[in-house]
Amino acid sequence: MAAKKPRNASSADPLASFPPWARQLAERYFTKTVSTFILHGAVRDLQPAGEGDGRKFVPLRAFLSDELFGARDLVVFYDRSSGIRCATKEMQQDFMSAVQGYDTLFGTEYAKAVPKDPARAFPLLESFVRVRLADNKSLAVVVDFAETVLPAGDTGFMSGEDRYALVTLTKWAQDPQFLASDFSICLIAESLNDLNPRIGRNPYVAGVEIPLPSEKERLEYVEVKLHQNEKKASDISDVNAPTLAQMTAGMSRVALDRVLTEAISGPRLTVERLKDKKKEIIQAEAHGLLEFIEPAHSIDMVAGHARAKDLLRQAAKAITTGKRDVVPMGFLIAGPVGTGKTFLASCFAGEIGIPVVKLLNFRSQWQGVTEGNLERVFNLLKALWPVAVLIDEADAFLGNRNASGDSGTSQRVFASIASFMGNTEFRGKIVWFLLTCRPDLLPIDLKRQGRAEEHLALFYPENQEERLELIRVMSKKAKVSLDGDIAEVVPKDLPSMSGADIEAALVRAKLRAVTDQREKITNDDLVKTFEDFVPPSYPLEVELQTLVAVAECTSRELLPESWRKRPRDEITRRIRELKIMLAEQ
Repeated sequence: MAAKKPRNASSADPLASFPPWARQLAERYFTKTVSTFILHGAVRDLQPAGEGDGRKFVPLRAFLSDELFGARDLVVFYDRSSGIRCATKEMQQDFMSAVQGYDTLFGTEYAKAVPKDPARAFPLLESFVRVRLADNKSLAVVVDFAETVLPAGDTGFMSGEDRYALVTLTKWAQDPQFLASDFSICLIAESLNDLNPRIGRNPYVAGVEIPLPSEKERLEYVEVKLHQNEKKASDISDVNAPTLAQMTAGMSRVALDRVLTEAISGPRLTVERLKDKKKEIIQAEAHGLLEFIEPAHSIDMVAGHARAKDLLRQAAKAITTGKRDVVPMGFLIAGPVGTGKTFLASCFAGEIGIPVVKLLNFRSQWQGVTEGNLERVFNLLKALWPVAVLIDEADAFLGNRNASGDSGTSQRVFASIASFMGNTEFRGKIVWFLLTCRPDLLPIDLKRQGRAEEHLALFYPENQEERLELIRVMSKKAKVSLDGDIAEVVPKDLPSMSGADIEAALVRAKLRAVTDQREKITNDDLVKTFEDFVPPSYPLEVELQTLVAVAECTSRELLPESWRKRPRDEITRRIRELKIMLAEQ
């Protein structure tokens, strides 16, 4: 039986007004090889419905019943909370008459209270579907919160009810009668990894991702929302509608509606207010998996590291001019502790005004949760672009493909991250920064060309001139007001210090001034502070971190003069010696 055209569809193209994911589902359905679909991703977001002046945005449930399955004779919804509910009153009456017939046939009393648990609700639902299909009716069944019916996990540890639900829905997916009829099953879950893999990877089941809205789709929503409220963008915001759509990358329509509604009825939407709202909303939607870092400086604030800054400026210019095809997929930034690796990466994002997110701990002790968290992270990153992603202590954070002891979760996670990082579709859109003082511990899979393509090495200042430059920059970063010329008061025999050491010394000098109720640091404060300050000393560890950064660097010009002509064999030999010495401590 041929599928009917969706309600409200034009004759020229019945799918023209549908979002891309809905067109994908419909096209797969028309092949008559798949009748079961898993909708995952932004399933709690609003979806566009109608055309022209009747354009509106509705929840997914309403979109399925009124738009995608609008021409079906019966649309039935099921979830553990509400049980079985039909889309309209007439459909519900038809269903209840079928339930009464089921009671008569099987001696049950479901007409008094329709069961909600899958073990009793699914047989009732299957009986209803088969009878109506035999009557030549077209149907759609939507199982919401499907992860509560088909939770991820090993079959051997599943409850009897969960096993029954898994077998039932697997059977429905490949049932010849269902495949041949005008019948669809939609399972709705936020994350594909939250579902049991036996249904998620079933060849008779098609996964359809509902993405967060693109910039064009966000602009459409802003314009419709403003039109409905008889407002212009200038009435509620300091930025116009296209800029507003651009700045809200990564936000759902529900979140965007919240921002616009508050601006219409409350305070005017400024650029800073919009940034704060976006950060608040996305971090909440990410469930603590991502942290937004607001870049406060450009690359000009970075002291030293001239060649590394030039390379990053070139990449920044390529992104801003739309030449994303020449931007490295990612950067590996190595160097001893305190050399400013995180600061340099965040300044790169500040150079071009793109958001910076820091990947937080997404791992969980529960089966399937880790993979689900990672899927959410990837979906957000795809919607946020252009975006810079910082992974601090990357060697410890990302793991490797040889990890064991957790039923293969770490290996799957590593493979997913490596695959996502290497997807050239995101070149210039998602820029990765792997930060580590031990790049030798980072798996080759992640630091090869095509992933972290450029390996930058940062080092401590080697001479007095570099130290003075670093002190001047650090004084601005630490908001330290200096009274006098630093070159006259900083000892010429200042020991080797990292940027973090110098910042700590300046803060200590500032404390002296505050204690004496002064706003500015005097020369005497600096002299006394630098004479007293003793930076922590870990000579073997720092030497090892320096040498592995030298060995990892992919550009000779990035290396200080003292390291450029050092034989590679000599560096490698010394690294082995240091590792042995540290292991024996």
